[in-house]
Amino acid sequence: HIHWGLSNEADIRMEDGFLRSKGLGAALVRPLSLVFDKKGLYFDPRQPSELEDLIIKRSHGDGRIERLGQELRQEIIDGGLCKYNIGKEASKRQNTDYILVVGQVEDDASILTATHDINSNLKLLRAAREAHPNRYILYKPHPDVEAGLRKGKISDALKLADEIVENSNPLDLLGEACIELWTMSSLMGFEALIRDVKVVCAGMPFYAGWGLTHDLIPAPMRRNASPTIAQLIYATLIDYPRYFDPQTGKPISITTAMQILQETPNRTSQARLKMLSLIRKARARLLKKA
Repeated sequence: HIHWGLSNEADIRMEDGFLRSKGLGAALVRPLSLVFDKKGLYFDPRQPSELEDLIIKRSHGDGRIERLGQELRQEIIDGGLCKYNIGKEASKRQNTDYILVVGQVEDDASILTATHDINSNLKLLRAAREAHPNRYILYKPHPDVEAGLRKGKISDALKLADEIVENSNPLDLLGEACIELWTMSSLMGFEALIRDVKVVCAGMPFYAGWGLTHDLIPAPMRRNASPTIAQLIYATLIDYPRYFDPQTGKPISITTAMQILQETPNRTSQARLKMLSLIRKARARLLKKA
């Protein structure tokens, strides 16, 4: 994220929004949504954020907020939209149900700030297996980790998971057969809530601590509201982000943003990912020698 510090009163923090792009940020695909927060940032539960304030505010909203949140929820489901909107269609499985464990980038700020004891993909996968010794478990690595761009690979994941699902559309994994999702702080937890999947959080992402998820660590006491999923969606996707046309930079509505995501081809080519991976590895070697 970017932190502009003109003065203590004027600090504004910027981060990608939750309907981001058709392709990975690590592959330098431009975002079409950004969030600007004067209080903190949504992924860091150690301090308040404007998103928390909006969620609390909307939890006391009227029927209009609930209706608009539900309409947006259905549009997202019907449009098959998520943060990055990439990946091949997941193969069909004979198993009637499974637990989905979602890997993340382990040096990401959300892991460093929003987790306690379970702060790595291996620890998360091990905790899920201990909780479900006889269930079929799928492990999905983060796309940036799959591409070799970021830290978080588990070398022996198949000792704990029954299957590793790589380069797949995450939404294909959130169907009826997914009875539970385990995450530290991934946005896939929010995307699972949208689709009525039970979510277990080992960390404290922005959507946890409100009574909508099963939380393995205590929530901040300031998260004392009980929003519905529709109210959470409204605060998170309508109130909080700003949407921009990635070509012109001009402000757009969330409706236009969703249309762009549905109409834009995937710009994250394998050749581009390979090139970026080589650049990152060369840079890491140079820094190590220095």
